[in-house]
Parts: sequence; C-alpha cells; structure tokens
Amino acid sequence: MQDSRPQPATVDVPRGLAGVVVTETALGDVRGGEGFYHYRQYSAIELARRRGFEDVWHLMFHGELPDAERSAAFAARVAALRRLPDAVRDALPAIARAGGGPLTGLRTALSLYGSAAGLRPLYDTDPARRAEDALAACAAVPAILASLHRLGRGLAPVAPREDLGHAADYLHMLTGREPEPARVRAVEQYLVATIDHGFNPSTFTARVVAATGADLAACLTGAVGAFSGPLHGGAPARALDALDVIGSVDRIDPWIRERVLAGERIMGFGHAVYRTEDPRSRLLRDIARQHGGPLADFAVQVEERVEAILAELKPGRELHTNVEFYAGVVMEQCRLPRAMFTPTFAVARVVGWSANVLEQAGDTKVIRPAARYAGPPPPQPVPAP
Repeated sequence: MQDSRPQPATVDVPRGLAGVVVTETALGDVRGGEGFYHYRQYSAIELARRRGFEDVWHLMFHGELPDAERSAAFAARVAALRRLPDAVRDALPAIARAGGGPLTGLRTALSLYGSAAGLRPLYDTDPARRAEDALAACAAVPAILASLHRLGRGLAPVAPREDLGHAADYLHMLTGREPEPARVRAVEQYLVATIDHGFNPSTFTARVVAATGADLAACLTGAVGAFSGPLHGGAPARALDALDVIGSVDRIDPWIRERVLAGERIMGFGHAVYRTEDPRSRLLRDIARQHGGPLADFAVQVEERVEAILAELKPGRELHTNVEFYAGVVMEQCRLPRAMFTPTFAVARVVGWSANVLEQAGDTKVIRPAARYAGPPPPQPVPAP
C-alpha cells in the first residue's frame, strides 16, 4: 500500500550546507564578512580580554554575566564537580592503554560517564535536570583529558583542587604543579575565545544528536568525533609542526611557494567563514607577543610572508591566519604538550556544545535532511546466487 501522506518538498542546497540557516539560536553568531563573533550579546574577544572562563560559562548556560558574588558561587559549584565518578576513574588506565591519545579516549570515557552519572535521555528530563547534567559533564572533561594524558605517559593522574579556577586546575592536573599566573591567564583567554563559534561541524553534530532526544553523553561523544578531524579541531599542533619544518626565515618563501603551487593546504591559514582576519587569531597573536620569545617573533614573520605569497599566487582570495596558527604558539609558550593542543580546545568547546544541546533540547523536531540518490537506477532485478 502506497503512503498517501504528502511528502515534504526537497530543496537543493550548497555542498556542506554552506550558508544554509537551519534554526534560530540565542547563543551567538559568527559574522565572517566583518571578522566578528559574539556569545549572546557580547563580543567574544572582549569577553576573553576582560572576563574569566567561569563567567563566560555562566553566560552561555544562564544568559547573563554574573556579578562578583554569583561568579564566586558558580566557580565553587563547578570546582566541586570536577571529581570523576569512581567507575570512570577506575576505567581510565585501560582506556589510556588502548592508545589513540586523550581525545580518542575522551569518546570512550564520555560514554562511560553517561552511564556512571545516570544520564537519561534529554527527551525524558526537564530543563533544570539537563542543565545540572551539562554542568557536571563540562566540569569532568578537563579531569578526564588530563588523566588520560598522564596515564599515557606512565604517570599517575592528579586529583582536582577546588581552590583553583577552571583553567588553573586544568594545568595543575596536567603537570602536577602549581601553574604560573601568566600562563593560566593566557590559557584561560584561549579557552574563552574558543567556547563557541557558530554552527561548526562538531556543534551541529551535537545538535543533531540532541534533536533525537538522546542523552547528553551521546551528544558530546558525537561532537568529539566530529571535532577530532584535522579539518576541524585537530590543527593547532599541525600548524606548529609547519613552523618547525620551515625552521628559519630564509626557508619561509620556498617552503610556502612549493606547497601552494602543489595545491596543498597550509595549516593555520584560511577559514570556512571568515573573509577577513580571524578575530581569535588577532587575540592570540597579541597574547603570544606579550609572552615574547623567538617562537612568537618567527610566527609573525611566517604569517606576513604566507599572506603575501597567498595574495600573489591566489589573487582575490582572502586567506589569513585562523585560530589554530597562534593557538599552537600560545600553548607552546605555556608549555602544554603538543598532544594536548586539540584536547585543550575541547576543554573550552564542551561548554559551547553543551549550551547548544540545552537549547536544541527545547525543540522536539528531529533534524532529518534528504539526499539526492545518484546510483544505478532502481529497481534492478536481483540476480540469482
């Protein structure tokens, strides 16, 4: 019997859904033509310069920046949630032994966390319960990543400390040492600047999973999977590796020209949205210059020459540094291991993913696009074995 219900009309859209508006959001936006992005009603870069990570986290979850009293209360609440459930903590050594690195391990650990924390489907929980679950999951991610990193190096995990802020405790759990305030602030500014960035692949993935009513851990696991690709979150270390390979000023031009003429991508340059300089790159370049040193100086020289060569060889295209280029420089200056560059990005982005999940959970419409079939014409007769 044929389905007599009216079928929705199909509409062809650009590859990659570029420029397609799929929903409304109150969380923020990226205005690529202007080189500007914001969290709710505030410039994200201005927030990174003037506020701490927990304050911006509060903004994303609750819609407003806290005053001093509420800021301290929220930070204390977050700090108390960093200790992992026993089942997750006990499983981390086996996850680390399986290999793949902390970001790969995070996918497994988040799935286990969902079970250990008793996370129920978003469809079956009220907004208050969802927000509590999201707060706890975001607080747990830095502890998971830091523990997996240390276990992978044969070191014991470091327990979280409630007297430290979120960024400071993350560095403490990574190194086992009290971090220097200047490094804490540099990492914190990076984290604030990378909390959210429009409907990027990982955020969109998290919302697609949330639209099915699945639990928060499923949404975050899907987001981490999308984020792990080198064309998304996995590029900061690769951009820094390129600086290492270039090595000296006299090698910049020949190295860049060879790769551009070969059609290769220069990691750390170009962005799917921005047609001007990435504002996150501007912020991180300032931070790198404040810390100073040969690496920062060399990065600035490479940036200038790469942009000049790209303008010469690809006229008419606006190709500038993106967040990954100077993110690698700043994290190197702060002595983070390169294997932890992308996981550190995830420490921030999990807050944005969760805020998007909470927003999407209020919409019961499943995200279900169509595809245009391009295979052999059906139906074909099924051949005999």
